[in-house]
Amino acid sequence: MPYRASIVSHPVSLPSRSSQRLLGLVLAALIAGSWLGIHFYAMFFFELSWQAWPQVLLMATLQCWLSVGVFIVCHDAMHGSLAPGWQKMNSALGAILLFLYAGFAWRRIRDAHFAHHKHTGKDGDPDFDTVHPTQFWAWYWTFFKRYFGWQSLLYVHTVVGIYLFVFNIPFMQIFLLYGAPALLSSLQLFYFGTYRPHRHLGESFADGHNARSDNFSTLASLASCFHFGYHLEHHRRPDVPWWALPGARRAGVAA
Repeated sequence: MPYRASIVSHPVSLPSRSSQRLLGLVLAALIAGSWLGIHFYAMFFFELSWQAWPQVLLMATLQCWLSVGVFIVCHDAMHGSLAPGWQKMNSALGAILLFLYAGFAWRRIRDAHFAHHKHTGKDGDPDFDTVHPTQFWAWYWTFFKRYFGWQSLLYVHTVVGIYLFVFNIPFMQIFLLYGAPALLSSLQLFYFGTYRPHRHLGESFADGHNARSDNFSTLASLASCFHFGYHLEHHRRPDVPWWALPGARRAGVAA
């Protein structure tokens, strides 16, 4: 079942369930479709050369950002806010996209995320590093080891092996347009979606959610992490989808 916050009294104007499902699924299709489309073009049609470096940088940057978006779509599926009322649809789409993202197992990642909400910033929170609550790289390494297990290693090595030995795609092309964007997207997700909201700054958090929000403009928030930087809003209202978090912020959910 989707995780429900203990604080649900903060008013947010959301469309009807049918409208929310339609918008959520359309946006998910655009994000995941663009991500897959660029990936297949980069692997099977693009020719790597020195002259193509501007295109390489553009595609790698887009893939990094879209990879973040794919995970955020999966995150909404965990909370049931991707397609409200359609639990099987949420689970199916989340499972498929999480597997394509990095070979992640749906139930494992979903249960870990619910544990994060239940024990935010404390022992039992798989996203938090109680030993290094202020140190980015040490915390990121802890975070990476907890989530990137044998299944993900097997998946990535299998994909890279097929690209190298079956389709004869140059290793540098695989690294620049598949490996690097995937790794950088994990850094982007961690920095904006975990480290900044939950790091210790020598000041108390607003409440027991142990989270804070970035004071970014809507455009900067979208570019940084698909509005996941509006993090206290998310913890107080996890039923609000990513695209409605700016509205939750304007409604004063984090006030």
